[in-house]
This record gives sequence, structure tokens and C-alpha cells, in this order.
Amino acid sequence: MSYSDSGNAWRNDGAMQPHAFDPYLHPELFRGVATRRAFAFLIDMVVISVPVILGYIFIALFGIVTLGIGWALFWLAWPASVVWAIVYYGACIGGPSSATIGMRLMDLELRTWYGAPGYFVLGATHAVLFWVTVSFLTPFVVLVGLFNGRRRLLHDVVLGTVVINNSVRAPVPQAARTY
Repeated sequence: MSYSDSGNAWRNDGAMQPHAFDPYLHPELFRGVATRRAFAFLIDMVVISVPVILGYIFIALFGIVTLGIGWALFWLAWPASVVWAIVYYGACIGGPSSATIGMRLMDLELRTWYGAPGYFVLGATHAVLFWVTVSFLTPFVVLVGLFNGRRRLLHDVVLGTVVINNSVRAPVPQAARTY
């Protein structure tokens, strides 16, 4: 079964849906994506790290106030950090903009290969698969993006996602000047 954009209906004729975003027909969708994606990643790491650091500081101060008993909460900090990162990516990519905060600031958007917006499970899986592939195949993950027209990284290829320039795909009309 494949997804059909004509009428947004499923069809069962065995046909494969073509890629919605062709780098040769629309190169502006992919221009500068790799660089902006790196900056978006750094912004997202700051957004994820701030609550985690505040949580560690709270546990440290709570441990001082409770004469060391509160420090037992440190064993929850690492699992809570992982859950927070997965929920962050899932909620942001599953949201209406299909982008994390860093991606929105860099004007990027994650889509499936057939053009559908992201959803929670895709966002959470995208984050987990990214961290797993980076842990084992660090240089290969980045190098894959340099050798394909859509600038997809290894986890994008596995999940069938593509990151595109949002402002080019859906330009916002400018208001008329009143002066």
C-alpha cells in the first residue's frame, strides 16, 4: 500500500510513491541544510541541557538541605535526562511545525520522504536512532549527508525522513508597508 497525494487516499495497486522532494527539481529546498542543521543541533543541545543542569543543581541543593538524603535522587537524573530528550524531540517533531526549537530557529523542517509532516513516534525514534548511530558510526553518519542530494544523514535514510528549508517550501507573504 502506498500513500497517494491525489485525494489523500491510500491505494493498493502496488505502486511506489515517488520522493516528494527532488533535489534536482527544487535545489533551493536543500541549499545550506547541512550547515544549518549542525547549528540547529547545537541550539537543541542547549535547550535540552538547561533543564537537566537545573535538575542536577536542585538535587544537589536538596541533598544539602536534607543532610545528604536528597542526593539519593541523583540515580534518577540520568534516566530522567534521557526521557526528557526523547519527549522533547518527539513533541517538537510531532508538533505543527515538524521541527525542534533549533530547527525552527534555523528555518528547517523534518518531513517523511513522501512529504507528510512528522509525528511523535517518528521524532522520538529519530532522536534515539541518531544517538545510537553516532555512538557506533560517528564519521559515517555525517559523511552520508555529504554524498547525497537531499543531504540526508544515516538515520534519515533508515527512517525515510528528509530535512528541508521551511522558508522556501512555504513562503510567508509580507504585509504591505504603510509609510
